[in-house]
Amino acid sequence: MEPLLSPSNFVGIENVAHLCTGGEAPWLSAQASVYEKFAQYKSAGYAGRQKIYAEGEECRNKMGQLWHVDGQRVSFMPSAAEGMSWVARGIDWRTGDNIVTTSLEFPSVAYAWRNLRARGVEVRMVDHRDYIVEESDLLAAVNARTRVMAVSQVSFYSGQNLRIARLVDGLKRGGTLLAVDATHAAGAVDVRADLCDICVSSSYKWMLGTHGVAPFYLSERAERQVASSSYGWRNLAVWPAQWAERFPEVDERPMPERLEPGNPGMVSVLFLSRALDVLLGLGIERIEAHVLDLANEIASGLEARGLRVISPQARDRRSGNTCFAVSDARALMHALAEMQVQVWGEYGRVRVSGHIYNSTADLERLWRALDILEL
Repeated sequence: MEPLLSPSNFVGIENVAHLCTGGEAPWLSAQASVYEKFAQYKSAGYAGRQKIYAEGEECRNKMGQLWHVDGQRVSFMPSAAEGMSWVARGIDWRTGDNIVTTSLEFPSVAYAWRNLRARGVEVRMVDHRDYIVEESDLLAAVNARTRVMAVSQVSFYSGQNLRIARLVDGLKRGGTLLAVDATHAAGAVDVRADLCDICVSSSYKWMLGTHGVAPFYLSERAERQVASSSYGWRNLAVWPAQWAERFPEVDERPMPERLEPGNPGMVSVLFLSRALDVLLGLGIERIEAHVLDLANEIASGLEARGLRVISPQARDRRSGNTCFAVSDARALMHALAEMQVQVWGEYGRVRVSGHIYNSTADLERLWRALDILEL
């Protein structure tokens, strides 16, 4: 397998097997020109700011294209964690309500609801089965008082790709909102935000952007159920309606500004926009096929060395992350890094991530390193 995009298009990975996108993606060399352009805009006063905003709107539309939704329903949050917390703050919770999530969730999804316990709201954590979460188990935990099901499309721990369409089908007869964190999916496998009520993703992993911006999709149904909880000049209709004076009442602005009380991290938005040019240019279908082919080779190579792969076997449940259990994952991560193989290891498992710049040559380098270490 050859890379879809040569490692020479990235900073510092030509002589490294970079297999840790699930932790931190490498930096596109082309981002240098984005920074230079932003610097020129930043120094150009009002006209420069308008150009920054115009490019931000282009980024929204690109995200809409990637996620199969109208870009005008995509806002820019500072982080995926804030996106889930915004949902938790905005629902009109009642004693006896509940949220369904999993016991193998990323903390910002599992714990966004922790303050609600004091209000009599239950958080139902569905157990995994040998690191796999069954969609049927999630749906079985839902009842008439379930307000939100909150899940990651792709597990940070096992690499499992939840079958979102099955969850949607199981929830369609009730009023439960489906909130999806797509951080380990967006940019690697297809994300159908149009099937969800809420979809949010960090940008610094598979989407090849950086920290400081998290695209957030909000459906019309969810917008009717979740109240805003942060306000500022950008998401309120103060200008030109109020000019310089403030009044007791002010209208909210509609999406997408509704979720942006102040300026988003616009330099991060512009970096994301450039990365989306790359991803959309290649096409998510092509990227997903490449990523899953790599995942299959990674799993086979790990199993051939007697390592216990905890990621699902079925292709429709796989992602760019292939994970295996090991007692001292952090020590193995550091040992491999010394041999110019970058993976991500912690909490009893090592995560091997293959993306558009990876090839069979990277996997062969991993195999040589593992064989030398005699795991």
